[in-house]
Amino acid sequence: MHPVNLASDSTTTPVSWSIDSTPMPLDVDRSQLATDQQQAQAVLMAQGSTGQNVRVLAAVLTGREIYPLPAAATRATGAIGAALAGDRLVGRGSFPDLSTPLRDYATDSLIPPSPNITSAAHIHRGTAADNESFQYALTVELEPSGLNGKIKGEYMLTTEQIQALGNDGLYVDMHTRGFRGMLKPY
Repeated sequence: MHPVNLASDSTTTPVSWSIDSTPMPLDVDRSQLATDQQQAQAVLMAQGSTGQNVRVLAAVLTGREIYPLPAAATRATGAIGAALAGDRLVGRGSFPDLSTPLRDYATDSLIPPSPNITSAAHIHRGTAADNESFQYALTVELEPSGLNGKIKGEYMLTTEQIQALGNDGLYVDMHTRGFRGMLKPY
């Protein structure tokens, strides 16, 4: 996940670190992102973490960031609020307005198939432009339309993954039936 600086928005919990000062896209629901971050933090707090050792993060997904180019036209957005305490990463997020349904890996599997890729939302290691190695599948809960939903996940990161996270080396992507592209963190 790629941290985004939210400190300038007084309605959100400030991110503890960021890679730059790039503003968040206007079409991202900051209120929902703040709620997702709070939910991720609450999971860690319930497990005994204190607010002092929790780092709050965000991955913002937009259709303008699809890789590989040329991008398919989409108005899709999404955001994942995350919290990290030690080696434990918790993420909660949502996505509205997909232009096509998410890819169903039960009926449209990879060749060769991978038992670890169980949904169309993933965390990868590397840069989003490089389409690097799969790390974790996120759990997807679709709304009846199949074009909106929520995503979540809880993971124990390795030392290498924690270092990658600190160096902008983890990202989230989603795959739809209409294209196999990445919605990389903003």
